[in-house]
Amino acid sequence: MHITMTGNLGSGKSTVCRLLEAKYGFEIFSTGKVIRQIADDMGISVLEMNELMSKDPKYDHMIDDRTATISRDNPDKPILFDSRLAWHFVPKSFKVFLSVDLAEAARRVCADASRGEVETYKSEADAAQQLAARAANEDARYEEIYGIHYFDFNNYNLILDSSYLPPERIADALIREASACDVWDGYNRTGRILVSPKRLGFEPTAEITWEHGYIYPMTVKVAVDGDHFTILEGAEYAQKAAEEGYAYVSAVL
Repeated sequence: MHITMTGNLGSGKSTVCRLLEAKYGFEIFSTGKVIRQIADDMGISVLEMNELMSKDPKYDHMIDDRTATISRDNPDKPILFDSRLAWHFVPKSFKVFLSVDLAEAARRVCADASRGEVETYKSEADAAQQLAARAANEDARYEEIYGIHYFDFNNYNLILDSSYLPPERIADALIREASACDVWDGYNRTGRILVSPKRLGFEPTAEITWEHGYIYPMTVKVAVDGDHFTILEGAEYAQKAAEEGYAYVSAVL
């Protein structure tokens, strides 16, 4: 199985990828790994490769082509592509978008000391503003180069809320969904949304357990604006999910 992973900045993609690698045996191909491979093939350093990429979009396409080739050449290998756009170039993959509340994403990046060399934030409010601006810039860039809308949930098989659960739980939910997709060949089905009741405005009043499953059995209808989810129908189901300790509510747009 091939899984393509993308999502909001600060959504925990790298952490979830490492857990899937360690627990389920996936080999990770990140954009950085692909860049290093191409740089080695060209006999140049990664720094030189990055400079070329900043000047000419053809190098972006080289990365895209290499990503597609890796998938085609290894159809039976468990591969996880940790890349903004791999979902677009690996059609036979389980396409995952990790979604996170902007305030939570800002808290995470401010607390992550490893980002200090390349990212500087004055406060969590400043981080939230910068993350939102970067997301808008990326979306515009991808539309210009590829004609795609990165934040359109219909691009993905699964939109998984990573705002409030531990990464281990997120990884477990993801692999359960991916395994089910592999069984019923659901690669062309898109827009399955699993969102925390808390993100819909219902604070959990019971401990979140997986004893009765991780998804509340009834579906709600939502509207999405950026990182913000608004519940339109089924508020009583989201409330019950919070009261009964479910991790997720299944939502449709």
